Amino acid sequence: MAIDAPVVTGYYRYTDIWFEWASALPNPDDRAPLKAIFAHDALVHSDHPLHVDGIVGVQMYIGTFPTGEARLLFSSRQVDYIRYWLHVMGLTKEIIPLPYSDCLLTESNLRSVSPVVYRDGSALHDANKQIDKNNKRLKGSNPTLKHRRHIFERVRSFWSEKKGVWCSMDFEAWELDHTLITEFGWSLVGWKSGNVVETNGHIIIDEARKYTNSKYVPDNRNHYNFGESELVKKASFKKRIQTFIASLSEYGPVFLVFHDNSQDIKYLKSAAIEAPLDGLSHILPDMMPNEGIFVVDTSDLFGALLGEGSGERRSLEKTCRLLQINTEYLHNAGNDAHYTLLAMKEMAEGDPLDIQREQRWPNRTGTGGVQVQLKAWEEDSDYSDEEGILPAVDIDAAKGGMDEDL
Repeated sequence: MAIDAPVVTGYYRYTDIWFEWASALPNPDDRAPLKAIFAHDALVHSDHPLHVDGIVGVQMYIGTFPTGEARLLFSSRQVDYIRYWLHVMGLTKEIIPLPYSDCLLTESNLRSVSPVVYRDGSALHDANKQIDKNNKRLKGSNPTLKHRRHIFERVRSFWSEKKGVWCSMDFEAWELDHTLITEFGWSLVGWKSGNVVETNGHIIIDEARKYTNSKYVPDNRNHYNFGESELVKKASFKKRIQTFIASLSEYGPVFLVFHDNSQDIKYLKSAAIEAPLDGLSHILPDMMPNEGIFVVDTSDLFGALLGEGSGERRSLEKTCRLLQINTEYLHNAGNDAHYTLLAMKEMAEGDPLDIQREQRWPNRTGTGGVQVQLKAWEEDSDYSDEEGILPAVDIDAAKGGMDEDL
C-alpha cells in the first residue's frame, strides 16, 4: 500500500523567487511569464492572482532568523498557487517545477514570521534594500535586543490571527507599603467563535481607601476614565481576581499584557491573590498555541521598536507619549491597564518592526545601528520648546540696554 509523502509547507525568500527561480526553469519560454507575474507593479495590482480581498497592495511576510536578521518572504502556498495559475491561464505549457528544496524555509528555520503589506511597487522595490541595511546594522548586536525583536514580531504575528485573549492588568499599591494593594484594573480583547469581545474594569479595595498616595505618585483611584469603578471588600477581592483569571481560559490561549511585568506578577502570585497561573510562560511559542498562559511586556516591545538592547524600560507615560497615545489620570489601575493594551495594539497592528520604526522616526537611527536617536523634548515632556535652541540672554545687560533706549 502506497503512503503519500507529507506535504511540507513553509516560506521562500523573495530574492530567491525574484532573482533565481525563473533562470533555473528548464523551459526558457516559461521564464518571461514567471518574471512578469512577480514584477513589483504587478504584485500590488488588484487583479493579481495573489490579491487578498480587503487589502490594498500585496501581502507578503517578514521572517526573522535566530541571528535576529530578517528576510522578505513569500509563503509556499503563494508560490504554489502561481505555478498552477500560470498554467491554467495558458501562460506556461506545463506546470513549472518548484524552486529547489534548499530554498524552502520551514518554521524550524525561523524564530518568527509576520505578515506585511506593500501598497505600491516602489514600496516593495525599496523593501529589500531597507531590510539588507537593517541586517548589516544588526550584526554583532547584543542578545537583549535580538530577544526583544523576536518578541515584537511574534506578537505581531499572533495578534493578526485574532485568536485567544489579550488581557492587560495593573495593580496599584500604597506607596509606603507596596504589599498593600489598593486597586486592580484590566482591559481585554478576545475572540469567541470568531466574534470579538472587549471589556474593561476597575476595582478599588474598600478597606484600602484610607491609604492614599501623594508623596511619590498621584492618587487617581477615583478618576477611572472607562466606566464605573467597583468597590470590593478585601475578603472577596482574592476570590474575585482568581475567578476572573480562570475565566480567561475560555478564549483559548491567554496573553497577559503588562508594562514592566515583574511587580504585577508578584502580586498575582502573592498570598493576597494566589492567581491560577499554572504553566505561566515568559517565552512565546513558535506558533500560535491552542492553550496556555503567556506574558507579553509592552516595555520590551517598545524597547525593540526603539532599537534598545540595554534592557532599559521606559515608563508607561513616556511610552504612550512617544506612540502618540493621549493619556489621562495615570496611576489609576484601570486607566493604566487600558493604556497598556492600547500601546500593545498600536505596535502589534503596525507594520513590521524596522518599517514601523522608520515610519515613526524617519532617518533617526544614526549610523551603524538601529537605535532611535530621540530628541530632548521627546525624552522629557517638561522640556521647553526653546531650551537649547535660543542663545542664553544676559538679563541685566538686556535691562541696561532698554534703559539707555528709554
